[in-house]
Amino acid sequence: MGANLTYRDAGVDIDAGNRSVQLIKDSVRATYRPEVLGDLGGFGGLFALDTKKYREPVLVSGTDGVGTKLKLAFLLNRHDTVGQDAVAMCVNDILVQGAEPLFFLDYLAVGKLDPEQVATVVKGVAAACKESGCALIGGETAEMSGFYPDGEYDIAGFAVGAVEKSEIITEKRVNEGDVLIGLPSTGIHSNGFSLVRKIVFEVKGFKGDEHIPELGDKTLGEVLLTPTRLYPRVCLPLIRDFHLHGMVHITGGGFYDNIPRALPEGFGVEIDTSAWAMPPIFRLLREWGGVEWPEMYRTFNMGIGMILIVGAEEADALAEALDKAGEMACRIGRVTRSGEVVLKGGVFDGK
Repeated sequence: MGANLTYRDAGVDIDAGNRSVQLIKDSVRATYRPEVLGDLGGFGGLFALDTKKYREPVLVSGTDGVGTKLKLAFLLNRHDTVGQDAVAMCVNDILVQGAEPLFFLDYLAVGKLDPEQVATVVKGVAAACKESGCALIGGETAEMSGFYPDGEYDIAGFAVGAVEKSEIITEKRVNEGDVLIGLPSTGIHSNGFSLVRKIVFEVKGFKGDEHIPELGDKTLGEVLLTPTRLYPRVCLPLIRDFHLHGMVHITGGGFYDNIPRALPEGFGVEIDTSAWAMPPIFRLLREWGGVEWPEMYRTFNMGIGMILIVGAEEADALAEALDKAGEMACRIGRVTRSGEVVLKGGVFDGK
């Protein structure tokens, strides 16, 4: 006689999967836009593009994950922030080409399915989608017994947005003398965490529950888990009201590798790093790890999560609009013909 094995015996609990879906339904439905057709549970998400809104609509897509920042979530058993990281890394990327985020799908792979844990993660995804104005129209939760340790998971996703063809923001708009205006980050966001973990846990031997005076009331772990900022709400009106020449989402590669992606060949920028206040966590990581400043600015956002590039004639008006919106934005540099990203001021002048 056989052993009468079931899928659950092999490590996959279908009932737990069904329960996780029930726990997230309300959160997902709260993100729906009028263009969403159908409901949660279909084989594909349906979205009817409003063709009356565009003459020549162009779809813009982006995909990303959270990366090794998840190791901190596992260590601290906190899963309510990483969903926003997954959404932000995608919607911010498509935003820089002028696209309005329309919908998002996520992929969550777990070792052993914990419905409450899954619901916590996905509710974070849903809240971030709602904040960004995009609908969470589908996703996948895969229980992969033996592939991930129990309690651990990976999450990734992709966003789709739309922009009028004539209004796509490309490097062709950028001119010498254009002004760079930086928007603050909320912290480290979701890049550089392999280095963060090496410094914090291997070099310093921290556990994550420490209170560091420079970091205020939050523990070290709470500061490190601060989710990536969502920029669509503040930037979409600016895309509509101003002729932005470029936008830069500061992710992996920091200033040195991301800014050139928005520039024509042969152009560069000069950045004044004293123009904004660097969040304390970056200075601490540099001190704890003995990291050189250029390496810091190549790895992290250093307090600037999004850069807007605008003609000098519109810079004052754009800065005023940001101020009225409550943004602590600042002029951080200008476009040059140097072909290089040159960082000056602040720590580069020994301050």
